[in-house]
Amino acid sequence: MSIEIFVNVAPRETRAAIVETGVLQEVYLERTSRRGLVSNLYKGRVSRVLPGMQAAFIDIGLERTAFLHVADIASSQSADDTVVLPAVDDIRRLVSPGDDILVQVIKDPLGTKGARLTTFVTLPSRYLVYMPRGEGIGVSARIEDETERQRLKSIVSEYISKNPSAGGGYILRTASQGVSADNLREDMMYLDKLWRHVRTRANETSSGSIVHEDLPLALRVLRDELSRGVSRVLVDSAREHAEMIAFATNFMPDAATRIELYPGPRPIFDLHGIEEEIGKALERKVTLKSGGHLVIDQTEAMTTIDVNTGAYVGHRNLEETIFRTNLEAAVAIARQLRLRNLGGIIIIDFIDMRDEAHRRQVLAAMERALAGDRAQTHIVSLSPLGLVEMTRKRTRESLEHLLCGPCPTCEGRGFVKSPETVCNEIFREIVRQSRQFASRELLILAHQDVVDRLLDEESPTLAELEAQIGRPIRMQVEALYGVDHFDVVLV
Repeated sequence: MSIEIFVNVAPRETRAAIVETGVLQEVYLERTSRRGLVSNLYKGRVSRVLPGMQAAFIDIGLERTAFLHVADIASSQSADDTVVLPAVDDIRRLVSPGDDILVQVIKDPLGTKGARLTTFVTLPSRYLVYMPRGEGIGVSARIEDETERQRLKSIVSEYISKNPSAGGGYILRTASQGVSADNLREDMMYLDKLWRHVRTRANETSSGSIVHEDLPLALRVLRDELSRGVSRVLVDSAREHAEMIAFATNFMPDAATRIELYPGPRPIFDLHGIEEEIGKALERKVTLKSGGHLVIDQTEAMTTIDVNTGAYVGHRNLEETIFRTNLEAAVAIARQLRLRNLGGIIIIDFIDMRDEAHRRQVLAAMERALAGDRAQTHIVSLSPLGLVEMTRKRTRESLEHLLCGPCPTCEGRGFVKSPETVCNEIFREIVRQSRQFASRELLILAHQDVVDRLLDEESPTLAELEAQIGRPIRMQVEALYGVDHFDVVLV
């Protein structure tokens, strides 16, 4: 499988696209005005403690206070801030209003919710994740060879035994597979130095200030994605290209030759069809190659996905047609979850299958398709109603929330009142105003569709109403009005 990364740099926005075998799988976006906060470290101040929720609200200098649950608070730690036991006691014994505390963002603010925090700090490098307040040595599940797992653990364990001040815990990332002991030790030395720098900064800065910020997007994708067998990274900015080369030379010299500058006149995302795919990812309907389609609805509580056969009638019997559609849909859904970055509770309504073997095969196909997803996913069950319930870990806002805002006409409801309904509301408003206030005539300001209906289907009713109130009624189209927005003006 060929994997490529395309990086597009604009004056106020950087985007990175991961393309596998010519198909867009993931999009990352970072804006100058609104960079993601995940992994950033802040010196926060406890503003409120809520014993009933076993949580605290922390002021880290953002628009909304952030949320810290008791399970994410280190309950005991030594003077050097490295030994930790999970918090199990009442939160009032751990934090109090006015306390200063070093916290890390684990979830970006989503909608009306503030950022989610933890005090269990993690610092990633090329090959490792360092947990200065944790313990133990873990290895990525993607490294399956047991001999290699033990080799990596022994290297880290030896380093810790020779450097007691390092302390804490480590997780060996997928990229560490096959890496030499010297390279791993260099990473551990870098992380140890970084943690000392963080602690010094935390002591010197005031509360509500950032202590340590994660890498910018262009460098972050190198650190996090190149271990997946990426064949090349193409970037359209000379400045970013130079920074990426310098970063790769210092931390991943073998990868520097795979980073290329794109000098062409045509936009890089247009050239590779990425811009078009991003546009499709914002649509509600996803067409399948077979002629079937998905309907994806994202709400605050959950995401629902409905599978439909559409025009697909390609097999000899209905059961086989349904089975083939569901198989294709399972793979497409896994891709859409990554591409749209949908998280939380997800309910999938596959087309009902009578054959139990078919049901098992569809679920197995979906599990295989989800195996390449970096976000943690879990298929909970197939409900008695035939719905597949699953969860996907959400750490940042979805593509839709990043690129779109609520519709100014429907205000996020997804629908507006029909012209017929609005006409009836106008009639009631005319009667109400004519009874309360005197005027020569009444003027209706409304959307073009509403005015058209008043002049056509509703014209007899309007004539009767004029006779009833004894005053003429005029109409005026307002181009800036939505369908369900109108005014009745006394003239």
